[in-house]
Amino acid sequence: MRFNKKLQDIKTYEAGKPIELVVREFGIKSKDIIKLASNENPYGCSPKVQEAVVDIVKNMALYPDDSMIKLKDALGKRFDVENDNIIIGSGSDQVIEFLIHAKANSNSKILTNSITFAMYEIYAKHVGATIIKTASQHHDLDQFYKLYKEQKPEIIFLCTPNNPTGDAIDKNELFNFIKKIDNDTLVVVDCAYMEYAILKDSSKEIVASELIKEFNNVIYLGTFSKAYGLGGMRVGYGISNTKIIKELYKLRPPFNITTLSLEAASVALSDEEFVKKSITLNFEQMKRYEEFAKEQKIDIINSYTNFVTLCLNSNQNSTKISNSLLRKGMIVRDLSGYGMNAIRVTVGKDEQNTHFFNLMIQCL
Repeated sequence: MRFNKKLQDIKTYEAGKPIELVVREFGIKSKDIIKLASNENPYGCSPKVQEAVVDIVKNMALYPDDSMIKLKDALGKRFDVENDNIIIGSGSDQVIEFLIHAKANSNSKILTNSITFAMYEIYAKHVGATIIKTASQHHDLDQFYKLYKEQKPEIIFLCTPNNPTGDAIDKNELFNFIKKIDNDTLVVVDCAYMEYAILKDSSKEIVASELIKEFNNVIYLGTFSKAYGLGGMRVGYGISNTKIIKELYKLRPPFNITTLSLEAASVALSDEEFVKKSITLNFEQMKRYEEFAKEQKIDIINSYTNFVTLCLNSNQNSTKISNSLLRKGMIVRDLSGYGMNAIRVTVGKDEQNTHFFNLMIQCL
């Protein structure tokens, strides 16, 4: 059977290994497995969300509200934008897919950081676009601008804070960079972890309303999968001017978000206290990782997210260590696929982190 030739050059995105698969492969009881690989919120979601979705289950025979008015109203209030400035996706991944299909084709170039979210490149290859990458591990906007001038890309992806490294771009530097970009180049500012960055350092805060008010070629992306603890619900969003949003809607399939997901996300936005508490606990626990890295003489990237990236020494191997941890029931993310001898670890709860440290010392 013949398939689209573009698929030959695409590597399947590998998500963090699920607990169920580890149970099957290694015979470990699920209660003895800790997953710190996918940057999920270890504190779960707001109790208000859990209460709200119980009533929704009774109405599963009906299609979701395709206008998504309740969630759009909540997002509009949260970000001080109009409903027409918002598009909702099945995770922010789906909005990224819309953006690339709307703007790029086989003659297009797309500019990204050398190490960043893998789906930018995967979706780019769907349409046959060429990916241009910077040389720097962290977002170096001087490098971005140089490549922009040389390559004239259709789309520029800026992930701040960046996945999988955790570093973030200063707001003033970001705005100064975008001012130099022509209006026909789409700049995507992916802020999946912005709730964490805001609490750690206000200079990293990117305000969606300010961004789209000043620039008409920019879209802000966010998600409910991280700080709001709704990874299983798959809800993301894009905020931009109405012209861009209208074009993206031409690609959106009907009823792309479930009734449960819409209700969960709407209620999650209302419980700011829960989100702030879980983020505060996250950075308290992150200090333990910083101390651990110092004790073990391992480099750690300063993170503005809910994960840390541990860069291993030349005599250590991230793949071997990740596999060794896996056999002990500890799931982390090996970053060798990104060209890094490093592992990415979601900052868990106190006891989960203690267990990771103990196992990691054994592996080292």
